[in-house]
Amino acid sequence: MRPDYRGGNRGSAALYRTRITHLRRAPVHHYFEHRSYSWFVDVDALPRLPRWLRPFAVFDARDHLWPAADDTLRGRVDAYLAGKGIDLGGGTVTALMHARVLGHVFNPLTLYWCHDVHGVLQCVIAEVHNLSGDRHAYLLPPADDHAVMVDKRFRASAFSGTDGHYLVRAPQPDDTLDVTISLHREHQPAFVATMRGTRRAAGIRQILALQVTAPLAPLMNVLSMRVQAALLWLRRVPLVPDRAGDRRVTTAASTPRHQLSTRRECPVGPIMARDRQETRSP
Repeated sequence: MRPDYRGGNRGSAALYRTRITHLRRAPVHHYFEHRSYSWFVDVDALPRLPRWLRPFAVFDARDHLWPAADDTLRGRVDAYLAGKGIDLGGGTVTALMHARVLGHVFNPLTLYWCHDVHGVLQCVIAEVHNLSGDRHAYLLPPADDHAVMVDKRFRASAFSGTDGHYLVRAPQPDDTLDVTISLHREHQPAFVATMRGTRRAAGIRQILALQVTAPLAPLMNVLSMRVQAALLWLRRVPLVPDRAGDRRVTTAASTPRHQLSTRRECPVGPIMARDRQETRSP
């Protein structure tokens, strides 16, 4: 039986072989890049792989957002949007994410493009995870190929607090993926992260090839972030104290729709174990 790779409002589910870069200009100049891959799917038609291939791509709603009455990935998306006063009326939601590989998953950034029943993009959800297992989601207005500004509200790194804002450019991918996020603080140069890639068919041969070119991708992503954290620490980049104000609780209803010029947090930046967040949403 051929696997069912349905998904996305642009055809079948797809894979993007990605190149991710981080550029920090202060207090030291630090650049690194690594390669990984992401899935682009329709959350109502997640890929169904043959049993023997499933260890390399499992999609579990528990890895995203927060529990909902309909505890599927689509149910969780709809519940989050309902808390913001948004009803897509059954429209399509496409997402860029990592799958579980051999039981492991790490989604530093998941993007959801939310369309109404007429196919019009209504908003984008940007969900951020840190290495302590905490997650936060931000609602972004539709902006086509333009950047939107979003306040930093989630402490994703031991080397930064929640001050500053991001400029986020996240157009829905087609033949190419091109996402840019830059952090801006007063009197400091921007910190820039990019994720770029080329679309590939999500066929059996491609999935198997990625297990060779990017083996254990979730674990490798975690390892890369921890190595960079260690390098920054060795270069005496100061750790930012974890303040009580950084642990405020957020809720799905905390940002009404009329404030859709919201701000969003960057997925980049390693996190130390002691930086465990209390950021939660129902």
